[in-house]
Amino acid sequence: MRPSILDRLLSPISILRGVGPKLEKIINRLGIFLNVHLIWHFPYNFIQRKFYEDINLAPLNTLVSIKVKILKHYPSKFKRQPYKVTSISGNSEVDIVFFNARHPVVRSMLPVNTTKLISGKLEFFRNKFQITHPTNIADVSEYLTVNEKEAVYGLTAGLNQKTISKITNQIINNLPEFKEWINKSIIKKYDFYEWKKSVIGLHDPSTTTLQNNYRRRLAFDELLAHQLAISIIRNINIRKKSINFKTKNHLTKKFINSLKFKLTNSQLKVLDEIKNDLFSPNQMIRLLQGDVGSGKTIVALISMIIVVEKKYQSVLMVPTSILAYQHYENIKNLLKEFPINIEILVGKDKGKEKLLKLEKIKNGSADIIIGTHALIQEGVLFNKLGIAVIDEQHKFGVYQRMAFNYKNQNPSILVMSATPIPRTLTLAAYGDMDESRITEKPIGRRLIKTTALKFNKEKDLIERIKLKIKNTNSKFFWVCPLIEESEELDLKAATERYNSLNNIFKNKVLLIHGQLTEKEKEKIMNKFENEDFRILVSTTVIEVGIDIKSATTIIIEHAERFGLAQMHQLRGRVGRNNFDSYCILFHKNQINDIAKKRIKIMIETNNGFKIAEEDLKIRGPGEILGKKQSGLPTFNVADLSFDSDLFEDAKFLANEIISKNPKLIGNDGDQLKILLYLQERDAAIKTLMAG
Repeated sequence: MRPSILDRLLSPISILRGVGPKLEKIINRLGIFLNVHLIWHFPYNFIQRKFYEDINLAPLNTLVSIKVKILKHYPSKFKRQPYKVTSISGNSEVDIVFFNARHPVVRSMLPVNTTKLISGKLEFFRNKFQITHPTNIADVSEYLTVNEKEAVYGLTAGLNQKTISKITNQIINNLPEFKEWINKSIIKKYDFYEWKKSVIGLHDPSTTTLQNNYRRRLAFDELLAHQLAISIIRNINIRKKSINFKTKNHLTKKFINSLKFKLTNSQLKVLDEIKNDLFSPNQMIRLLQGDVGSGKTIVALISMIIVVEKKYQSVLMVPTSILAYQHYENIKNLLKEFPINIEILVGKDKGKEKLLKLEKIKNGSADIIIGTHALIQEGVLFNKLGIAVIDEQHKFGVYQRMAFNYKNQNPSILVMSATPIPRTLTLAAYGDMDESRITEKPIGRRLIKTTALKFNKEKDLIERIKLKIKNTNSKFFWVCPLIEESEELDLKAATERYNSLNNIFKNKVLLIHGQLTEKEKEKIMNKFENEDFRILVSTTVIEVGIDIKSATTIIIEHAERFGLAQMHQLRGRVGRNNFDSYCILFHKNQINDIAKKRIKIMIETNNGFKIAEEDLKIRGPGEILGKKQSGLPTFNVADLSFDSDLFEDAKFLANEIISKNPKLIGNDGDQLKILLYLQERDAAIKTLMAG
């Protein structure tokens, strides 16, 4: 039962004053759904404004507070025209300007003949003082409550600083008092403040000198909660009994012998590690890391066949239905001579067809089931599930990847990560799992040749593509840039590139992007693979799991905007055959030193693990551990590039706590449960209760 002291913090933001359904949806776009999320939405800057009685003494282009008398309103007559309010401060006129303003709102905020306190950036436009979109409008009686310093929060369309500050302050000003959950030796070592003081301090513009002290305290909390969750789940996993899949492996050996290629030493080593797990009485929880094209899927398939040979079912869960169908066709082809029934289940399955598939899964006539997240939805019941192979691109956390435990009796879990992760981050993200790494490429696979090309050489690039299309059957990926995390802008850039290429290569170009439905994407990919279309223009939607054997060249436009790991993932879309393959990093004529460094590393190496380590050095893990990086934990405060010392201590402390008090009982345990709830690590508490 969750402690009642947390009820307000863990309630939806809709309970706050002034947050109606419309505003709630707007704030949700920032990833803020619960009141506690407002705590972690820290200011990214603090601004200072000064109050001036005489506007003529105020410096232009600075933030000021001034007293004005409202004279007259000039509402906008046309959509793009500003709404102006003329006022006077001292002896000088000041225009207060709004764009896209709602007229009744402006009139109610600034009634004629009233005196107001206005805060904002002071400008001089057409021989008159002007403040556009004031950040604060208050009655003169509120002068003392208008702060000279102010926190600046990240916003989204339809939200302003005043609104987010008022809403956040409702939480910050009413924080509960918690008993300390960090032991005294750690508090003394790092000179930590208490939790409440640290939260208030990070939102308070008057405490800028102590910002890092407050941040470090909350970073330790976050790392401790994360490591506690991992320790709890690992502790439970170690004790979990599963099925021993040991057989004579006739079917498995026959399958390996039927392959048209030899497994690499690295694949064989990993297979031995997996077999040791599968042949033991304990549940396997293992991470399989491998570079793009290293042959992870064939290792996973052999693991699934071992389980099927023992008369249990196997599952392969992947991020998209496109990839699910690709795996389904490839695996069906590899197993066509074997008595193994394969089924596919994706989100778009409906009606009788879906019911038939669900029945096959339930009665055990489906041996290997391939699908998307549809596999863990309500109503999917397995007959005898032995192993679940999960592609970590699902962005599954610790709890979600254990979802199959609730479908059956502790099947073995194999999580595949296509993005090589540095050791430090592997420890942070997957401390609950054993790890295997495939470090070699399949025999005969050629290295992808990577080159860089400036924009002023675009004509040369087009001519080279023309020549290649004329003389070979090659196909091309042309990936358009990531622009400020905006799907709309990404799509615009891709559409413009598609139109320009389509004018040159008539009826040979296709466009794919994230705003298409799964069905539309599948249709385009089928056309590209099976018809005479030669160029696929794409946003970064093709980063995950697209497997077109005939594609031998990828052009990454605005390569300077991409991180190393993402460029490497994109590069892995080609080189899936025995032909020479190419990656062209197409970039601006002038780029900064970091972009130059990234491009140089891409040209020098195809080794994903080395690239991941270099990416960590260049970017710092704060970016890598962000929301977009699949499978890695999202930290609100902690950053391993600055907090590696905290991480080590948090890990040690978590292990010590769980070894002495595995069920988190007693007063100390209750405080740690509060920390886990605060950090939304409910999975660990559910696991404790279930275990």
